[in-house]
Amino acid sequence: MSSAPQDHLSFVREMEAMNPNSLLHRMGIEVTEASPERLVATMPVEGNTQPYGLLHGGASVVLAETLGSMGSALHAGPDRIVVGTDINATHHRAARSGRVTGVATPLSLGNTLCSWQIVVTDEEDRLLCTSRITCLVRQAPPGA
Repeated sequence: MSSAPQDHLSFVREMEAMNPNSLLHRMGIEVTEASPERLVATMPVEGNTQPYGLLHGGASVVLAETLGSMGSALHAGPDRIVVGTDINATHHRAARSGRVTGVATPLSLGNTLCSWQIVVTDEEDRLLCTSRITCLVRQAPPGA
């Protein structure tokens, strides 16, 4: 993978275009920055809440898994695929409106496993959620 930032975002855009009906699109997740060292995305609170009107904890996890998986795919390159094998999240506080931001940084980038930490904050930069994901890296099957 080329090291030019526009190439990294182009790779992410190609991944997003693979399935226009994916959860990423339905949740309103927008990747704004992509590099081998850091990915950033935002997501609206509205439409991603639980019955009490708070950001659904699962929505934060979807944001985290999206960023960790994309980062792992960016590391792995176009001839390999990645799948999440483990994810956890600690929810620190709630959000009721606005947009949240997830920032993913790698913990370990290997040939077989990649692990990322994702920090989700609100518009006032308050910590909402800390998540960690591990992805398995495999050779892409023929025709994939």
